[in-house]
Amino acid sequence: MKILDARGLSCPEPVILLRQAMASKEAEYTLLVDNHASKENTIRYGEHAGYQVEVTENNGEYTLLFRKCK
Repeated sequence: MKILDARGLSCPEPVILLRQAMASKEAEYTLLVDNHASKENTIRYGEHAGYQVEVTENNGEYTLLFRKCK
């Protein structure tokens, strides 16, 4: 599983980072973001790419777990 740290990046950079990682076609990715817009946009992109997304929030930082739908 790849861990991607997109904290401090503004859109569209987190989406681009996620898209580049997903080119490897792994089953799971963890993405760290620190703003609502990045969270929403990467969730939308991941779901469109066929991944289920689990989100946890801790002190304004979000951890998003993307798992490939079977």
